[in-house]
Order: sequence, then structure tokens, then C-alpha cells
Amino acid sequence: MAPLKSLEKDYPMIDSNFQHFCASQGILSVEDLLIHDLDDLVALARQNSASGRLKQGITQVLSIINGLHQPWLNGMELLKDVQQNKHILSTGCERIDLFLQGGLREGYLTELVGPSSSGKTQVCLKAASNVAKAHRGGVVFLDTGNSFSPKRMAKFTISDMVNKEANQKILQEVLKSIVCHSVFDIFTLLDVLNQLKSSLMSQIGGQVQLLIVDSISSLITPVLGGSSSHGHALMISAGYLLKKMANEHNLAVLVTNHMVGGEGGISKPALGESWKSIPHVRLQLSREQGSNTFNMRLLRHPYMGSTCVNFGRVYYLPQKLQFC
Repeated sequence: MAPLKSLEKDYPMIDSNFQHFCASQGILSVEDLLIHDLDDLVALARQNSASGRLKQGITQVLSIINGLHQPWLNGMELLKDVQQNKHILSTGCERIDLFLQGGLREGYLTELVGPSSSGKTQVCLKAASNVAKAHRGGVVFLDTGNSFSPKRMAKFTISDMVNKEANQKILQEVLKSIVCHSVFDIFTLLDVLNQLKSSLMSQIGGQVQLLIVDSISSLITPVLGGSSSHGHALMISAGYLLKKMANEHNLAVLVTNHMVGGEGGISKPALGESWKSIPHVRLQLSREQGSNTFNMRLLRHPYMGSTCVNFGRVYYLPQKLQFC
């Protein structure tokens, strides 16, 4: 979201005094204010000689946020939005597309979880290449660990080595459609996402269809833990910002997450229970030992998968796919 300073021109209550007060509490943007304890902030404002104006400034920022909310939509309007604006993007891997009933869905945040070398980045690069080539859509790839590889992208893009000139032209078009940013901490991620959101709001011409963060967990894990809830708040802010962008701008958002040790030595996705409910779709990747065969298991999906009732309890039955 916008820095507080950028709001000063249009909103007189958000003046330099209000900005200095917020800065003293580590609040530099609207997003910082949202994740701050508002009761504590109001209590601190009361202790200030300009308490009345400071409280008006807080109210002004909150009203700006409320004004950004989307209007209420009825069921028919939501159905029309899905049919007209929320398309399905092929990943470029036939088996994965069949497994997901078409591929990655615009408006959804899809998470790939798995250990190292389980194929997460491979799927991300393949999907980026295919969206740029087959759908002629724009792709934003946020790279947190130098995983983006133009050489691997070229292998995915070029299948026929006979016509080198035509292949080179296709490859250039594909790579021009993919914008890669290096992001190494959660604060840079939030900044880049807010810049992208502003860009999407005034988007003309080429349509961004796919946003990839590889990997989201490497940015969030360092700020979690300890007695402070600040890291947890940053994680939730990043998650809901990604979901908001997916829905409002008809993006397919794809993020990756690693595995950590759980009870009894059983591995589980990182980032804990709070993050677990954020992705619309959660897919677990694994690699069979000593082979190049990869497995994909469906952990979460709004309408895929099945349930069974057993002694009054509902158990989730994850689906599984094998692909090479």
C-alpha cells in the first residue's frame, strides 16, 4: 500500500506531524498502520499535545482503506465474473493440467510445497514459459534464491531445433513477456507487490496473467518466531495481498514453500497453521528416491478432492498424481 507521505497532498490530516508521529512507531505506510495495534496507537496519540489531530489522521487513513473495498456482488455477478474474467492457464505439463482440471486458475493463490529437488522451481519455470508462449500473457517472477534460469526457460520454450531462426524469435518474445525481480526479504516483497498492484491498476496493453514467488517461505521464515507477533502479521499481510491481487486483477498466483520436520519425524509444509488456510490450492510435490519420477498430491482445493464420513467425522482424501 501507499507510503503515508504520498497521501499528504490529498488528505490534509496526514500532514508532516502525523507522519512523524507514525514514524516514531515504525509506521511508514498504510500497510504498517494496518498491522500495528490500533488501540495502542490511539492511546499513544492521546498522550500527545496534538492528540485530536492525530486521532483524526488515524481515522482518515482507515477511511481511505474502507474506500478501497470492492462493492458487494450477488451470486449471478460472481458467476459472470468467473466466466468472463477468471480463465484457466495451462502449466505446459499435460499430466498436471489434467490433474488440476485444466491448470492454474486466475483469481486463485496456488501453493507448491515440497522438499528440495522435488520439482517446485521446475513447475514454476514451465508454467511461466507456457503462459508467455501459449497464452501470450505477461508473467512476473519474484525470485528469492536465484532460481530463475533463462537457459532452462529456453529448453521449455524450444521443442523443434530445425528452424533455429523461428525458434530464436519465439524465445525472445517469451523472455520479453517475463519480468524477473530478485527479492531477498519480506519488506522488499511487500514493496514490490504494492508497486505491481499500482501498475496493474493502470495497466494498458500487455496483460499480466501469472505472478510467481519462488519461494515465499524463504522470505517469511526469518521473521517468524520469538515473542513478537510482528513477523506473523507480516506473513498474513503478504498472503492476503497476494490473494487480493489475484482476485481483483484476475491473476493466477503461484508460490512455493519448503518442508520442515513435524511430529514423529514426519515432514510437513513450513509456515505453520496460520498460513495453511491462505492458499486456495495447495499441492505437495515429492520425488521418488533414485529416479526422475515426481509425485503431486492435492492437499487443499475449493472443490476438488473427496470426503468420507466415518463415525461422525469427515476425513479428507487427498488425490495423487505421478508425472515425469
